[in-house]
Amino acid sequence: MDGGQVAASPEPGSLPRARQGAEPQRLLTTLLGDYWFWRQEHIPSAALVRLLEEFGISEASARAALRRLVSRGLLTSSRNGRTTAYGLPPRASDVIVAHMRRLLTFGAVTPPWDGEWTVVTFSVPEDQRDTRRTLRDGLRLLHFGMIFDAVWVSPHDRTDDVVELTRRLGVRGAVVFRARKVADDDLAPVPARAFDVTALRERYLRFIDTHRPVAERLAMSGPMPGSMSGPSPAEALRLRTAIMTDWRVFPTLDPDLPAELLPAGWPRDEARRLCVRIYDSLGEPAERRFREILAGFDPELAGLAAHHTFTQVSALESPVTRRHTAFDETTDRDRLDLLGGEEAGAWRKGGGDR
Repeated sequence: MDGGQVAASPEPGSLPRARQGAEPQRLLTTLLGDYWFWRQEHIPSAALVRLLEEFGISEASARAALRRLVSRGLLTSSRNGRTTAYGLPPRASDVIVAHMRRLLTFGAVTPPWDGEWTVVTFSVPEDQRDTRRTLRDGLRLLHFGMIFDAVWVSPHDRTDDVVELTRRLGVRGAVVFRARKVADDDLAPVPARAFDVTALRERYLRFIDTHRPVAERLAMSGPMPGSMSGPSPAEALRLRTAIMTDWRVFPTLDPDLPAELLPAGWPRDEARRLCVRIYDSLGEPAERRFREILAGFDPELAGLAAHHTFTQVSALESPVTRRHTAFDETTDRDRLDLLGGEEAGAWRKGGGDR
């Protein structure tokens, strides 16, 4: 199997393998984030290719993914003789903690709401179309939705973030303020126009349908290998990577609306509980498989691999201050690719430049 395909035919009596999954780039960044996130050491390219082979990715596709990740600034490369190795780019510890906490604490609680919206209006001259497009991209990444062409809203207090964004871009014709909807008491038209809650709900339900069989199987057999029906380390690595690869898109796609603006029976809580159960319980056997593969190329490096869990990351201290770094720029581009891609569907209605 090639490209972004993940092996789909389970062995008799085994846990189901991941469905057709993400492209090799996302699989690889998920693997490194799960078992190598804190490390500065570089991993030989042959080892990374072998890791992706676990997911049915061909050598050619794996090496192409490595080159693309380097070109996008999400990986760095080094050479030792004839051996090429890759690693995560160096970045400050506060950036590391912030990105990890965002991913693994997302959805733990539904935010409270004071009934006010952050409203952004702007006017950017026609000869500054690139600036206008970048401003809109930045608002999307801050989870604003578009009401009108130059009127964007969020139920969260994002005033400081918007001010920082407009200053960074040199946009002077922008106004940001907090406001309540006073024309009538019906709030439905605002989120309905700015956000496509239906599309996001369907995506959560697909996530649940895809991964629920794994959780049910684990409930019967237990997560640890060794029992007749428990997952092997190789299966644990595939399953854990599959669910995190699917989960990691939600902090980008989901604007984290308050409960007052969501329909009844919102499925995010169930999706998160499912993810935590599978991801945390399979951490040890999945790490074992990661180490086994890496040990075939560099036993010393293999001893450095480690997994983390939702529980561990939730306990990390949140950074008090944040600055927009070069790494933020590269991850912002990655998130914008997702928002603009096919898999985002109709979720963000303020799509193109007008």
